[in-house]
Amino acid sequence: MPAGPQPFGATADGAPVWRTRLAAHGLTADILSWGAVLQDLRLAGTAHPLVLGFPTLAAYEQAPGCLGAIVGRLANRIAGGRAPIAGRAHAFDRNEAGRTTLHGGREGTGTRPWRIEAWSESALTLALTLADGHMGFPGRLDIRATYALAEGPALSLDIEAGTDAETLCGLAPHSYFNLDGRADIAGHSLRIAAESMLPVDAAAIPTGEIRPVAGTAFDFRTARALPAAAPGIDHNFCLAEARGALRPVATLRAGGLAMTLETTEPGLQVYTAAKLDTSAHPGLTGRPYGPFAGIALEPQCWPDAPNQAWAAQARLAPAAHYRHRSVFRFAEAPPP
Repeated sequence: MPAGPQPFGATADGAPVWRTRLAAHGLTADILSWGAVLQDLRLAGTAHPLVLGFPTLAAYEQAPGCLGAIVGRLANRIAGGRAPIAGRAHAFDRNEAGRTTLHGGREGTGTRPWRIEAWSESALTLALTLADGHMGFPGRLDIRATYALAEGPALSLDIEAGTDAETLCGLAPHSYFNLDGRADIAGHSLRIAAESMLPVDAAAIPTGEIRPVAGTAFDFRTARALPAAAPGIDHNFCLAEARGALRPVATLRAGGLAMTLETTEPGLQVYTAAKLDTSAHPGLTGRPYGPFAGIALEPQCWPDAPNQAWAAQARLAPAAHYRHRSVFRFAEAPPP
């Protein structure tokens, strides 16, 4: 693919979409201006893609799953599509079964065209502005996201945002990883540096309990095999009570590869894709993706933050500045 942004099609309403390829340090990443999507990620010497993705824009617009997108303005779910902000009740777009707001609503950051601000062989900066009142959220939100390839090899993502009125902000990358190229993640193991997790109700909303993982099926403090059968995992693991310094929080292994995730974020949503079905849209390898085809590791605020005791994680005031950094490091992993 030639250097620089290349046309990738146009959205249903005619907005042009660009694909930019980054290549350095043994990694190649293809990134779309639509949704700031990480469309493809390749490691030298590995034949298959490391993430799930689609070869066409139409598939991204039509298929479920938010594959590779940066989701927000507040990632994950808001119960009832309602929350208080600055002492006032606000109602948001309820885009999940008409009862919850998921990933910022139907026109959240993962489904919008971003602007390309700068690019080089190893880095790309995208920008997006959400208007005051967009999807029901107060405050104009100006967002910048930079993907970069570094020694390691590693893929880093830096997201910054600012607002002109108190609002909610918590963005997250939503890539699905598959390190061995098989049809599901049955051969993967995962370690998470989390002592607790959040139980959820039937609508996948946290109950308010912060439950220790010890003695449960959610104890990944020591690496263990991932479940590749229903019900799977779609839960938040509590890494910290607030955003902090960059540190390693999880390691995924399969097929002789290891990926270590470092992040500044307080939570890690783990989704083993039990409900994923792209049967109408073949993926990068030519076959559709089914349940458990990949695992989404989403560093973010804890879910339903504005309605829970951890509300401060998602608040953003005009005087503050939102900064999120996540790094995905790759290495060879000898068999256990």
